[in-house]
Amino acid sequence: MAALTTGAQDATAQTQNAPSERAATLRFGYFSYQDVLQSAPDYATIQQNIETLRGKYQAEMKRATDEFNLKYEAFLDGLKDFAPAIRMKRQAELQELMEKNMAFKQEAARLLQKAETEAMAPLKARLNQAVAKVGEQKGLAFILNTDNNAAPYLNPALGENVSAAISAELK
Repeated sequence: MAALTTGAQDATAQTQNAPSERAATLRFGYFSYQDVLQSAPDYATIQQNIETLRGKYQAEMKRATDEFNLKYEAFLDGLKDFAPAIRMKRQAELQELMEKNMAFKQEAARLLQKAETEAMAPLKARLNQAVAKVGEQKGLAFILNTDNNAAPYLNPALGENVSAAISAELK
């Protein structure tokens, strides 16, 4: 009977130790997605292209605003001389111009966001492939993105900063 009790205790001890042994062998990686993304060779070119496009949209918005302001000033200057029908027509023209300018501004913001998303998509796909490759090469169970304080504590004995390895894969 003592042998059975000892055997049961050994089995229980092995079962209790197994999770801690697995936890000790479970390794993970971590990196800042944004930092590695910004360190990619083509990131600066993509951002420069987006800024060029943003500048074009801003120049067009400024031109439209200047045009509206000129027409509005002309309307105010002639306000007392306009017949009621002319005044209402010009007010409607100004209202329409203002609405078109606001619609263009919203459309420009949407198109700019779309252009940025489309321009960054290939780079982000390459980054995700690099993350997977580094994870496989280093035998990591998973790789955490530490941006936005997602992981306030990482045990350096169990985890590895893989930022440099991922950046090297992107080059």
